[in-house]
Amino acid sequence: MDKTGQTQVIGIASGKGGVGKTTVSVNLAVALQALGKRVMLFDADMGLANAQIAMGCRCPYNLSDFLSGDKTLKEIIVTTRQGVRLVPGSSGRQEMAALDDMGAARIVQAFSSLEESVDYLIVDMAAGISPSVLSFMAACNRRFVVVRDDPSSIADAYGTIKVMIQDYGLDEIYLIPNGVGSAQEGFQLFERINKVCARFLNRSIRYLDSIENDEMILMAHKKYQPVLEFAPTSAASRDFRRLAKVTAQLPPDLEASGGLQFFVERWVKTIS
Repeated sequence: MDKTGQTQVIGIASGKGGVGKTTVSVNLAVALQALGKRVMLFDADMGLANAQIAMGCRCPYNLSDFLSGDKTLKEIIVTTRQGVRLVPGSSGRQEMAALDDMGAARIVQAFSSLEESVDYLIVDMAAGISPSVLSFMAACNRRFVVVRDDPSSIADAYGTIKVMIQDYGLDEIYLIPNGVGSAQEGFQLFERINKVCARFLNRSIRYLDSIENDEMILMAHKKYQPVLEFAPTSAASRDFRRLAKVTAQLPPDLEASGGLQFFVERWVKTIS
């Protein structure tokens, strides 16, 4: 854990699917692990989980085994070859995709039973704004929103940010432009979205970093590898390493929300 002894929990979301949210989650986790951090990745996509595919990892059990009572949360966790501790989600289970607030709360609370030390918990959300996604996002310290420079992605990202701010009162929202032509284009995309947030929501979001468009990402995915592993000298790998450094430099969030949070018992111990 960080110098405060507190696990930093980051939720990674997107308004729509297909923008590279899981790619960002997986490669950020791998890059933070390479920096010497202890990282856990929770694939919180209940219906179409694919983080294990992106990491080339076989998972005998998944979250549906935990929710059915067949396995504990600890028993479904695996260590990937990159050293990341992976909590696998469920795929192809309709009842899991329809997880409600209570189911999400049960999962969040179960993380407090884990005794291992973790510096970062990365929560890879399902796309959209389902009740379970918003419950998970509210239980994180920080929220990263992945967006591409196309009208539907921008509109859906803004819609997600709007709900998080207006309906859930969430802050610590950061934007990650993905698949952009350059870092400058990524920052310009952030500025456009942030202006709309400031004008219509009276709140500003924050810029984190951009990931340039790189064909190596797709090639890595076809080989069941993170791009950092498949093509470590690629532009995308450079960007993910920079993203990890920027993330690691963010000041620890030391305030408990008073609501449902991952590792809430660790908050209590830190505060007391």
